Amino acid sequence: MIVNAAATLTALGGSIMPAPVVAAMLHAAQSWVDLPHAYDEAGARIAALTGNEAAAVTTGAAAGLTLTVASLLTGPEPPSLEVFPLVQPRHLVMFRGQRNGYDYAMRLLGVRIDDVAHDEMALDRALASDPLAVVWFAGTQYPVTEVSLQRVIERAHAGNVPVIVDAAAQIPPVASMWDFTRGLGADVVVFSGGKGLGGPQDSGLVLGRRDIVRGVRAHAAPHQGIGRGMKVTKESLAGIVAAVEHALSIDEPAVLARYESVVTAWIDQARAAGLPADRGFPSEAGQPHSRALVGLGSVTRATEVRDAMWRQEPRVAVLVAGSAVALNPQPVRPGEEDVVIAALLRACDIM
Repeated sequence: MIVNAAATLTALGGSIMPAPVVAAMLHAAQSWVDLPHAYDEAGARIAALTGNEAAAVTTGAAAGLTLTVASLLTGPEPPSLEVFPLVQPRHLVMFRGQRNGYDYAMRLLGVRIDDVAHDEMALDRALASDPLAVVWFAGTQYPVTEVSLQRVIERAHAGNVPVIVDAAAQIPPVASMWDFTRGLGADVVVFSGGKGLGGPQDSGLVLGRRDIVRGVRAHAAPHQGIGRGMKVTKESLAGIVAAVEHALSIDEPAVLARYESVVTAWIDQARAAGLPADRGFPSEAGQPHSRALVGLGSVTRATEVRDAMWRQEPRVAVLVAGSAVALNPQPVRPGEEDVVIAALLRACDIM
């Protein structure tokens, strides 16, 4: 058994799916479907729910990046799907501090990434080089404080350059599904379906411009394109639609208030045991809720305590944040809060 107080991490299974999602997937698993039509139906339903022009379901956010860039390279109606990797590469623009391991999801197509300094002049110079798109990774783990995303979109659109936002872990808030596109004006936003949405772990969403989403679908399974191996199953299609519906139906402020009460209790219990503890806001991914940061004096000590918590029964997963252990309330199911703090205190006694 694992108690997750780390985050909705792929390595831990993404998230726990709520009952309506499981029920939808079970029903789909016992049914034959017209899969291409089901793709379109799911996309239309999610677009309507989120107020976007169009939507496509993908196998995770990384596949969403791949297929979005493929769409921009060929347009919505590619004459051939067998065009990758490119013989004559195009390039994408990213800020230097946002380069990360997910770059490869785009580079595998043959594009290169030109990273630029964190200022508007560097961005303008890059935009003058005829890039395919600007890619922005949302979240506090990819900080660019010198230029806002709003300003990036304004400058890019002035040069007719589209903007892709990777917001894989930016739910909550659920409003992220339209704030990046309808609100800020990004051309496309990509989400993981298996994190804050509580959908199937192998699902993702591309939301935004109709022509780009059409190209995403053109390159995706069951077509014989770059996305043929990125097959979204009928179960995942049903599950992600149910997950979006469920996410829009819950009382999100109440959920976030519960997270804050859990963090407060953890801080109080840690301090009562003589451990320095503070509230860290926002979460590790920039979500609008706190974490409890329990100070342990050094990175080595914090790592030892994290590892000791993982060796207990049940295993308790936490993250290290500098010299502190970070306790995240989002993936903790009701009733597991005491298990988490007890595991932390035992680990501190052991070390």
